[in-house]
Amino acid sequence: MLRSALMVAAVAAALLAAERWLPLRRRTSGFLGRLATNVTISLLAFAVSAVTVQPVVAWLMGRNSAMARGLLPALPLSGAARFVVGLLLMDLAFYWWHRVNHRWPWLWRFHNVHHIDPDLDVTTSFRFHGGEVGLSLVFRALQVGLLGVTAPIYFAYEAAFQLNTLFQHSNARLPLRLERILSRVLVTPRMHGIHHSQVRRETDSNFSVVLSCWDVLHGTLRLNVPQAAITIGVPAYTLPGDNRLWHALLLPFRRQRDYWRLPDGSPVERDEAIVGPDPRRLEG
Repeated sequence: MLRSALMVAAVAAALLAAERWLPLRRRTSGFLGRLATNVTISLLAFAVSAVTVQPVVAWLMGRNSAMARGLLPALPLSGAARFVVGLLLMDLAFYWWHRVNHRWPWLWRFHNVHHIDPDLDVTTSFRFHGGEVGLSLVFRALQVGLLGVTAPIYFAYEAAFQLNTLFQHSNARLPLRLERILSRVLVTPRMHGIHHSQVRRETDSNFSVVLSCWDVLHGTLRLNVPQAAITIGVPAYTLPGDNRLWHALLLPFRRQRDYWRLPDGSPVERDEAIVGPDPRRLEG
């Protein structure tokens, strides 16, 4: 656990340096204030996970190992093949959990706290409301229990999940040619930046978490929006005080605004003339 935490911290530090040196999108708000808000929300999320999700997952993994329950033990596969299939199925499950968080209004109230961040960078990576983490207990129990996930699969996937979460949320500008290659396999910063757009149909795309293939297979891939044209956030929550800590923490429990309209009531539209012709080809 300590080694994994140190690896995540090292990657986060490297990406922070990279995005300061060569940013992908121009910053729109003060960094230090956002940093304090995002770190606090992230720490609360990790605390909720430690006392709710992790104990249940640990118990289920122990049961799976002892009793060989779940889908994976039932498959006629070798150990290596079962390991790979387990990783793929965990990632597919997260794709659907992400989509559900956008589709179900009560879940979106909490997930919206992640999306209202007015900038997207490494500090946004684990900015998830503690309520969202607590509600994810049901999903994680079903994921681990029904699949029959054991500790080696779980911890390998968690490492990939955390590292790519940092990578895809980063504001680091990679060479476009390189990112086009990477996006065929992984969720990348430009790809995930589109998911954080204020344009609703762009937010409702690119739900993959680690592997980008799930968006390809489900028809939710959208890569053809230039980063310079993207405004990060949720239109209704763009007032100066909306991203303050207490507002973000209390947001799910307050009356919700019309998410996809700016405070003056106008919708955020995309000028399709600037969008590339092929949604499967990553634009700069």
